[in-house]
Amino acid sequence: MDQSATPPEQETPYSQASSRYYMLGVLTLIYAVNFIDRQLLAILQEPIKAELGLSDGQLGLLTGFAFAVFYVTAGIPIASLADKANRRNIIANVVALWSVMTAACGLAQNYWQLLAARIGVGVGEAGCSPPAHSMLSDVFPPSFRATALSIYSSGINVGILFGFLLGGWLNEFFGWRVAFIVVGLPGVLIALLVKFSIAEPIRGFSEDRQAAAKAKPSKLNDVLKLIWSRPSLRHLMFAGSLSAFSGYSVTSWIASYILRNYEMGTGELGTWLALTIGVFGAIGTLCSGVIADRLGRRDQRWYMWLPAIASLLAAPFFALTMMASSAQATLLINIVPMMLSTVYVGSCVAMIHGMLNINMRATGSAVFYFILNIIGLGLGPYSVGLLSDYLQIDYGVDGLRYAMMILICSAWLWSTVHYYWASKTLKQDLARVPD
Repeated sequence: MDQSATPPEQETPYSQASSRYYMLGVLTLIYAVNFIDRQLLAILQEPIKAELGLSDGQLGLLTGFAFAVFYVTAGIPIASLADKANRRNIIANVVALWSVMTAACGLAQNYWQLLAARIGVGVGEAGCSPPAHSMLSDVFPPSFRATALSIYSSGINVGILFGFLLGGWLNEFFGWRVAFIVVGLPGVLIALLVKFSIAEPIRGFSEDRQAAAKAKPSKLNDVLKLIWSRPSLRHLMFAGSLSAFSGYSVTSWIASYILRNYEMGTGELGTWLALTIGVFGAIGTLCSGVIADRLGRRDQRWYMWLPAIASLLAAPFFALTMMASSAQATLLINIVPMMLSTVYVGSCVAMIHGMLNINMRATGSAVFYFILNIIGLGLGPYSVGLLSDYLQIDYGVDGLRYAMMILICSAWLWSTVHYYWASKTLKQDLARVPD
């Protein structure tokens, strides 16, 4: 490991590398649980749709817009609290909340009860990443930050892996209700692990800026003004939201697409998706952070060029995915866009934290996730569902195929433009970090 990745030596809970990596491991586990609970609905959509009599638009609302609205509404207040309060305790509390609400999804008797439970999951999960990002930036320095954040972000793919795998097989043997309960409740134990085994980091430790961290916490309005004043921040946040639009749309609808077009059980499909999206997606996420940090030492613009290249390549490969003639070919080709789909996360968050002062980082992450989840998680799956309902009038079962191809490929190509624009002013904006 590069020596530049070692924080200043002081007697703190994270002076030793083992402590830093333990915290990173636990936070990554939490993020994986976050996505297991979130992704579970995707593999269970078809049996839920059949039992509760739902439309694609209603399914898109469950997995997308309704979840996202409450996710982002709760996210900024929790992040503002995290910029001045104990972040470890916040994370422990929200893990317990979303785990209980995931289990409650299995008790829902109608659409509105299920929607209410999903809203509860969204509110809980909103408190996960902003404080976690802030904690990681306090113990890992800028030269290693994208790598650390990408390791943390690989929890997305690990969560998708187990969400599809557990959801698919539990549904086949016990039904979708049991799947929610079995997957949700163990999260309470993980909340206790966080509470009693993780220490709250010293703010500014990784950059030897503890004095700056003692300044009065910034207000939301201050954070928004700073973001708006940095062109690279504006463009990377919008670009990331478009990447999320595509990624969330694929993971929300690919299972329904396969089940409607090919003969495959949810257990077998869950296994395929766990391997293709979970394993290979995690490889892409992990590698992208390491590559970004290495290239970024030569030229900081690589932090934006790398996700731009990933998005540009993902679009044509996903078009090929949708044109494949068998379930196996569809799933295998989809490995490429899924490996590229989360390349942006580590680089974007690392650059956001690099341009904000220490007491703005949790709120800065929350603002990013606000935009990302409204456009990506909110509009993505919901837009695909609505367009699918419309296209099914003329194209029948192929309506979902065309809806996914049109919207997902377009969003990836559009994001490429904004990553490039962000790279044009990135160096200047990083040089203007406020105290």
